[in-house]
Amino acid sequence: MKHGKIITSRAFKKHPLWFRTLNYIWARSPGFRRDPGLDKDELIKSARAATGLHDLGSDFWDEPLDRLIRSLNQEANLHPIGSFISRKRLINLLGVRLRAEYWFRKHPHILEQELFPPLVIVGLQRTGTTKLHRLLTADPDNRVLRSWEAINPAPYLHDGVRRDPRVQVAHVSERALRLITPGFFAIHPVEHTAPEEDILLLDVTFLSTTPEATAHVPSYAAWLEETDQSYAYEYGSRLLKLLQWQQPGRRWILKSPHHMEFMPLMDTYYHKPHYLWTHRDPAECIPSFLSMVCHSRAIFSYHVEVKDVTDHWIRKTSYMLNKGLAFRQAGAHADRFTDIMYDDLVENPLGQLEKIYRSYGGISDFLKKQFMETDAANPQGKYGLHEYSLSDFGLSEKELSDKNSDYCRLYRQLKTGHKEG
Repeated sequence: MKHGKIITSRAFKKHPLWFRTLNYIWARSPGFRRDPGLDKDELIKSARAATGLHDLGSDFWDEPLDRLIRSLNQEANLHPIGSFISRKRLINLLGVRLRAEYWFRKHPHILEQELFPPLVIVGLQRTGTTKLHRLLTADPDNRVLRSWEAINPAPYLHDGVRRDPRVQVAHVSERALRLITPGFFAIHPVEHTAPEEDILLLDVTFLSTTPEATAHVPSYAAWLEETDQSYAYEYGSRLLKLLQWQQPGRRWILKSPHHMEFMPLMDTYYHKPHYLWTHRDPAECIPSFLSMVCHSRAIFSYHVEVKDVTDHWIRKTSYMLNKGLAFRQAGAHADRFTDIMYDDLVENPLGQLEKIYRSYGGISDFLKKQFMETDAANPQGKYGLHEYSLSDFGLSEKELSDKNSDYCRLYRQLKTGHKEG
């Protein structure tokens, strides 16, 4: 492990001098509103002006956007830079929708495609999902979602451009993130050409848990949990078809803890994927994730309360785990899961990949070499060491075990090599 710099769970309170200075000046400039002043009609108008397109699709559902805007305006307590980033991000998501609808109209056969069969990495955050995702990227048969594609899955309408401008847009975003929060990459690297979570495709419908990981939006999060997500997954499947039309492959490699909550919808719209469930002791992975959320929220607001983050996500992770377990234990779903233990993945990644590739005839010498080179290029601690503890969040092992008792039972069974129930 490369140690380098050490990033603690409390370091989210430290912002670069330029960042604090810009926020200070901006907040005191004439005409600045203390609330972000995000307005749906203005955002849509700006997206249409930026793209030169008008049609958001006949089934565009604006209530999720209304709910999110209201929560950001009234609850998130965004600082000026956070308000600026939020506005730009919402305009970009609307722009993606406008461009996607353009391509669907121009090439109707895009939506007539069958989705490549998906392998979906699930499991709680900080359980080795990113490591496994990057390893699987080494197989040229695997179609992964790159970060630049996740931000902009729909191509721009430029003719004669030799280099896809979406790559440069994502590169600028990566550099901006490094400037705003230099230590964040030690927690979760966000490289513009690396694989990224496909939850960002669901963001285009404004139905995803991304906002509650990056801002204090309790009313939106509560509404989202009670709302049918079929629309998000149906449109997400459309965007996957748009992406595979641009670049083919043999199978999709998708990844997001978000999917644990919605496996029945994955069945309906993503054609019964096989799940790669990564496992780690909740006492280790949950505080790591809570630290990541605090750092993420600090990009948007100075008012990041550790207790708010802890209370929200302790309940939410338990809810997600129970949803995933209920699906796994129902009917004949058990054979659609391959369990990957975090410690085994770190100590013997090739052994875990061999488990996955049994269905594909094993791992060739060529592929073995590709996997090992990829693993060597992404060592643990590449960008620094992330330090955190349960006490940072007022938690104990017993509390996490009690709140996640069913999952902890499965984890112990898997850890000791026993078969589930």
